[in-house]
Order: sequence, then structure tokens, then C-alpha cells
Amino acid sequence: MARPVFADPKTDFVFKRLFGSEEHKDLILALLNGLLELDRAHRIVSVELIAPEQRPAVTELKYSIVDVKCRDARGVTYVVEMQVLNVEGFEKRVVYNVAKAYVGQLGRGQLYPELNDVIGITICDFELWPRSEGLHVPMLSRWRMQEQHGGERGLGQLQFVFLELPKYDVSRPPQTVVERWAYFFREAESLTMVPEVLAQPPYVDALEAARTAGFSEAEWDAYIRAGMAIQDERGALSLARMEGRKEGREDGLRQGIEAVCQVLAVELTDAQRQEMATLDAAGLAALLAQIQARKGWQA
Repeated sequence: MARPVFADPKTDFVFKRLFGSEEHKDLILALLNGLLELDRAHRIVSVELIAPEQRPAVTELKYSIVDVKCRDARGVTYVVEMQVLNVEGFEKRVVYNVAKAYVGQLGRGQLYPELNDVIGITICDFELWPRSEGLHVPMLSRWRMQEQHGGERGLGQLQFVFLELPKYDVSRPPQTVVERWAYFFREAESLTMVPEVLAQPPYVDALEAARTAGFSEAEWDAYIRAGMAIQDERGALSLARMEGRKEGREDGLRQGIEAVCQVLAVELTDAQRQEMATLDAAGLAALLAQIQARKGWQA
């Protein structure tokens, strides 16, 4: 298999290589400062990478999510996640992960004032708040608690930042720091050379770290396996959704048959219910049409 010039930074192996290693710690600093839109006076200048915890196996999130945790000099913890598949309950899982990092700071005998803020930064390769549904959430969105009457913001101990990659405007070159990061995550795998818009640090450094020519054979194999795992998971999720839609349609048709029979004063026998249970969607649709046409169940 021919290697692309640059590896996909959205995969587990490459994301951790770029943003979760001591060797490239400057990249996680740049990503944090960029996505948090911090000015020079408030920039994060150093972080300590936190060793990943052992997560229980969760089938729907086995490969499609990867996170990197770090802590700055003030004690603020950052949970930086890449999510390539939209799964049921995703937002709840993000909130849980950030809340868990917050309460996990408190050891036995420690006091509440010792708790520091936790900020979750999630990069999504899908629209979490789809524009097609009339939701007007920008590509980079920031969330924290707000008082509902006066609008005052407070309780900032937990904060959330989301970067939705599909909302990047492909009609023009990236112009801002956030747009350059979005462009990098979206397009790196398809690039054959460093484009002018990413020719300065930290983006060029990220591209160089993702250059596949620098991968050993073992690293290249790990990268391929990570990509295949995501494809397998995407296929399994797609199949599950298709089967769910199919089952939902069949259930709807059975309910439709029962409703028509009730209107026609047709009392369904156990044998007829068993027959319905064996039919697929096409058979159920044909049976429903037959009952409606004949005003009853054919003997």
C-alpha cells in the first residue's frame, strides 16, 4: 500500500503522536491556545501531560474516540478529544468525561477549594448541531453555565469547547488560527505538500510530525490498523442503524395492521399474530394492502 505524504491526524495513532507526546508538546500548547482563542497575555505556556487512564471497553466508542489530558501551571485540566463518529448519547459522554476529570482531582482528605477548573475540547468530524436542522451553532462553539434570568455567566468550573470540522468554509483559504486548525484536521491526509496557508508554525510542525516517511514499519502498521478499526466501527454503526430503521418500519407496519383490523372489527387470532411476526417489511406491507382492499383478513 502506497503511503500518503501525511497521515490522517484524526486517527488514534496520529492524534496521540502529535498532541499526546512529550516530543511534540508544543503542538498541544498551540492547539489549546488556538481553540481557546487566548491572547498573548493569557496564553498557556506549559502543560503537564496526564497519563491516560484505563477505560472500560465500550463497544460504540471503542475506536472512534481518542483523548489527551494535560494540566497547566494554574492546575486547570484540559481534556482534548477527537471524535470521528456521531454515536447515541455522545454529548452526555463528553459531559461525563469532563465531570469525571473534575471530581477525580479530589483525593481523600482534600477540600473542595482545592478543585481546579476542567475544560473539555472536542474536535468532531461531524456536525453535532446540524445546520440542516436549523441550528445556528458556529464551527467553534464555547459553552459554560449561564444564569437564565439576567444572563450572567458563572460556575465556570466546567467548560466545553467544540470544533465541528464539516462546518469549515471550503470556498476560501483559511484565514484565522481556528480555521487553519480545522483545515489541517480535514485536509492533511489528502495533501501532497505543505500548502502556503500551513507553512508556518505550529501547523507546519504538525504536518512534519504527521509525515509518513518518518514512520517506522511498526508505526505505519499501527496507523493502518487504527484506520481500519475506525472503518470497521463505522460499518458496524451503519449496519446497526440500518437494522434499527428496518425493525422500526416492521414494527410500524404491524401496528398499522392492528389498527386497521380494529377499525374493521377484525379480531386477530394467535395464529394471525404469529404469521405477522414471521413477515418482513415487504410481506407486512402486502398484508396491510390486502386487508385494506378486502376489508378483512383473507382466510
